[in-house]
Amino acid sequence: MPYPIAYQLYSSRNFPPLFDQFPKLKAMGYDAIEPWLPAYEADPKAFRQALDDAGLKCFGFHMPLAGLVNEPQRFIDIAQTLGATYLIPPYVTAEERQPTADYWRGLGEKLAKGAEAAGKRGLTVAWHNHDFEFVPLPDGTRPIDHIFDAGGDVVKFEIDCGWIVRARADPAAELRRFATRIVAIQTKDTAPLGTKEDDGWTATGDGIIDWAALVPLFRDTKADHIVTEHDNPSDWQRFARRSIEHLKGLGL
Repeated sequence: MPYPIAYQLYSSRNFPPLFDQFPKLKAMGYDAIEPWLPAYEADPKAFRQALDDAGLKCFGFHMPLAGLVNEPQRFIDIAQTLGATYLIPPYVTAEERQPTADYWRGLGEKLAKGAEAAGKRGLTVAWHNHDFEFVPLPDGTRPIDHIFDAGGDVVKFEIDCGWIVRARADPAAELRRFATRIVAIQTKDTAPLGTKEDDGWTATGDGIIDWAALVPLFRDTKADHIVTEHDNPSDWQRFARRSIEHLKGLGL
């Protein structure tokens, strides 16, 4: 069965108005939008209406970790307005990060507390990775393992394959390792490391990741949808179109 495919709206943040992109994405074959803060914050009802008008859904959205910790109810309400299942904190700044197991375990505990609140409303919390979670700490352990060990089974995972490659880790190994925790798969692709154009990112299938080899591993996870993303495309429509065409060509 093909997966529903969502488009991470952060990809085209530099090409407003955002709502005008929705019908174009629907025409390309996308099923959903994955928004980032602040795209939906000012008026979640209007955002939902724009999705409905375009025939698109919202499976999950990116949000601040601080929002999950300090304002969980506000973001739970936003999730229900958007029709989303997944609340996805994606980042902590370099200034916040500490090179200790205790720091990353603390992050996992924060996610677990938010997941407990979200779970009471039928919602799920999932962490979204960048590269830094896969870079070993001075003691040789990895942040990603501390996050999920401390977070427990209630904390799920939106895996970003492109950032794993940027960390010089192996997405195939991580798909296997976290198969039962992965609820969404982001098929971000990277050009050869050191490429400057478009910050080194590229459309899914145009980079160095062997997606055909990873697809069987996708099927072994708990993922219920795929997400395309490019952090800084010069042509967002080309990126969006080429990515979904490649994914559908793989039977996704």
